[in-house]
Amino acid sequence: MNIETFRIFCDVVHYQSFSRGAEANNISQSAATQSIHRLEKQIGAQLVDRTKRPFVLTQEGQICYEGFREILETYDSVATRVQSLYQQGGGTIHVAAIYSVGLHDMSKCMREFMKECPKTKIRLEFLHPSKVYQAVLNSEADLGIVSYPTTSPELNVIPLRSEEMVVVAPPNHPLAKEKTLTLEQLQNVEYVAFDRDLFIRKETDRYMRQRGVHVEVAMEFDNIETIKQAIEVGVGVSILPAPTVVSDVESGKMVAIPLVSPKLTRPIGVIYKHRKVFSAQTTRFIEMLGGALVNSDASFAPQTAAAPTPESPGKTPENAD
Repeated sequence: MNIETFRIFCDVVHYQSFSRGAEANNISQSAATQSIHRLEKQIGAQLVDRTKRPFVLTQEGQICYEGFREILETYDSVATRVQSLYQQGGGTIHVAAIYSVGLHDMSKCMREFMKECPKTKIRLEFLHPSKVYQAVLNSEADLGIVSYPTTSPELNVIPLRSEEMVVVAPPNHPLAKEKTLTLEQLQNVEYVAFDRDLFIRKETDRYMRQRGVHVEVAMEFDNIETIKQAIEVGVGVSILPAPTVVSDVESGKMVAIPLVSPKLTRPIGVIYKHRKVFSAQTTRFIEMLGGALVNSDASFAPQTAAAPTPESPGKTPENAD
């Protein structure tokens, strides 16, 4: 019974697949199966019920899975701390991020980091908000970048920035000529909303309830890009994070009007697993990430409507959480 056996078992359980668990550890499926057989013999209990498809853990298997994951996290943290004493870089930092953080922001930070730490690799994956949390909790990602980050007994948060939320409208909309808007000016307006299960929707709904404002929800979407497309074709207006519409405003596809009295912001932060020990390189990446996102923040001064343009919106999805 050793660390490698624990890791094989946990990977097989995580992927719900002997073949994928074996692949993650660069061994054959047969070797992974034999490893778990030996583990069951040493434990003295069946850990995996193979009669079901997909297989399920026995009660003993669930206890082992939770315990072995804690052992692996402790081992990996200790190894990271020791290696950081003598390694100048090296290794891979796994990052999961929501789409609306922006590929441009992340790419810029990654380029700067790679110049400073060329031996360290960054593996970046854009995911739906719930999957970012899942990736961090399952130790598939070292860091998660999310909006409205929340702490828990298993997760810690590092705040990065707060984004101004603005009213976004097509250039020919009656509100587009306004330099600033109060929330009351959105009363009964046609509105393009986020899906109800997203935290950003819950926050904007609460914001409106507190002010007694009702909007007519014309459409609901789970990503910012689709919301922007609906705005562009005249479905209605929406409230979006200012950094996500900078290029659209500059190109004249839509206008962004600052909200006043009161303002609304969207916090962005890094989540990571409790007891996670960062290498010197990971710590430096977080520092650079914070600087890059803060420097890329956007706010809109009072403005007048821009001229409409026939250009089509981009097709890259941005999950709005």
